[in-house]
Amino acid sequence: MNLSHATPPVAAGPTNVVMVGMMGCGKSAVGRKLAESLKLTFVDVDQLIIEDAGRSIPEIFKDEGEAGFRNRERRILESLRALSYHVIATGGGAVLTAENRRVIRSLGYVAWLTASIDTLLFRVSQNRERPLMQTADPRARLEELMEQRKPYYREVANIVIDTTELSMCETVHGLVESINYYYGCRP
Repeated sequence: MNLSHATPPVAAGPTNVVMVGMMGCGKSAVGRKLAESLKLTFVDVDQLIIEDAGRSIPEIFKDEGEAGFRNRERRILESLRALSYHVIATGGGAVLTAENRRVIRSLGYVAWLTASIDTLLFRVSQNRERPLMQTADPRARLEELMEQRKPYYREVANIVIDTTELSMCETVHGLVESINYYYGCRP
């Protein structure tokens, strides 16, 4: 299994699981299955932003630009600090600011899901609603975003799971095992 711990477990704190990673890595899909498996509540930050704004993410980008979207994202992340026993899927760019990274770490155990560029490209090409992929060269854009965000994902992650060749069940199983260790067997 392609499973590696990015940082060691930390002292007792919030009991959430936070999913980070590039668009198309499986944060929402895996997060839903993981929540179901652990009998926790699933929260999707992008969905909360949509509900808060009363319009789609492409519409928010069109009306407010990326800065407006990121401001909404920051407010939603802050509002999640009160949660416990949730699986939280963040947006791919949620890690871009130091403030968001601090909030993400404070929410609980952070899993960075990753995948090859080919896999991400295939997965995101199935969804035309991704504003950052509205470009003549989606591959180059994904590569650029991955290079920009990789250090930030690494900074917040307790575990890194490469989902390129893993099924949903394998990914969820790996996460469950890791989470059980993190919350149950810490020194």
